[in-house]
Amino acid sequence: MSKNFINNEILLEAANKFGTPLYIYDGNYIENQYSRLAKAFNKIPFRINYACKANTNLALLKIVNKLGSGLDTVSIGEVHLGLKAGFKPDMILYTPNCVSFEEIKEAIALGVHINIDNITMLELLGSEFLDTVPVCIRINPHLVAGGNAHIQTGHIDSKFGISIHQLRHVHRIVEAHNIKVHGVHMHTGSDILDTDAFIRGLEVLLEVAEGFKDLEYIDFGSGFKVPYKEGDVETDIDALGDAVAELFNNFCDRYGKKLELWCEPGKFLVSEAGSFLVKVNVVKQTVASVFAGVNSGLNHLIRPMMYDAYHKISNISNANGFQRIYNVVGNICETDTFGWDRKLNEVREGDILRIHNAGAYGFSMSSQYNSRFRPAEALYYNNELILIRNRETLEDLVKNQIDLEI
Repeated sequence: MSKNFINNEILLEAANKFGTPLYIYDGNYIENQYSRLAKAFNKIPFRINYACKANTNLALLKIVNKLGSGLDTVSIGEVHLGLKAGFKPDMILYTPNCVSFEEIKEAIALGVHINIDNITMLELLGSEFLDTVPVCIRINPHLVAGGNAHIQTGHIDSKFGISIHQLRHVHRIVEAHNIKVHGVHMHTGSDILDTDAFIRGLEVLLEVAEGFKDLEYIDFGSGFKVPYKEGDVETDIDALGDAVAELFNNFCDRYGKKLELWCEPGKFLVSEAGSFLVKVNVVKQTVASVFAGVNSGLNHLIRPMMYDAYHKISNISNANGFQRIYNVVGNICETDTFGWDRKLNEVREGDILRIHNAGAYGFSMSSQYNSRFRPAEALYYNNELILIRNRETLEDLVKNQIDLEI
């Protein structure tokens, strides 16, 4: 695990300076995570594509771009954000799912790598562009991997990828239109601990790759597990890197060409770099529980409610308080519990709580539910606190609405 450069003193300073709720990210931690991953896979030609759906703030995109990363995008909006952050088109991979052909054509016009996971779209692309647009093929390896059913993307009932059992159809389309396939891709899920799951997936992917003779890269996705609680385990990327290098180098020898191996970490790079700071509005005791009610909710961080995700919570403004048991809940008109039965230093109204591991799928999945404003975002980078997104205002709630005279 990399060193986190943000301590509670800095977090309290950020809360005081920018207000709460507040997302704050450690830029140097992101750099360290990137270096860890690059080092683990340094025995092969290796390209990291940051999966920006985890967090698309321009400041973070610029950090990973500066490090030499590529970008994995899943929408045309993410492609445009990547270009705005300074990524060259050939450093962006566009992997859509269930989008219109018009969106795919827009991505083609922007010059980014195109990753197709649908036979119909492959046929449309071949009919219109023939051999002028190289493509990557996303396969579904029919492997179950991932920490939650919502984030398992490689099983037989998944909407993602083209089934390995449909490869003959893929080859017919490729041959009929003379499509250049320069990459094959898969992504089986997120929060995968077992390195064997990655190896099994890569073995399937390499078997598929043998059927395409003009490949330049193979993309095995990502899904590395990060630790969420004390004593939690994470994917052993060093052991995985060694195992993958042996498998991949042997394949390249058989293939007769040195290819690049790509992967798409999102959470691995930014999750632990992020903290979400909230203020305690009320401490409410009932006959069964003590609630610490904060000035946020599922509209800002939905992972605990959507995925049953665990996020460590700590009271950073009462470091020496005796510990009590609390349910940390939000201010939304839903059951929006950040954590049940959490042992925290005594919580008082006005205290600042830190929700850990909030750098991935926090702000990017936030909303204006209950007509509440989305929070501000800040960056701690090279010993400097910087505001990187303003807190929303009432203007943001109404700016796209049409105020009719009725």
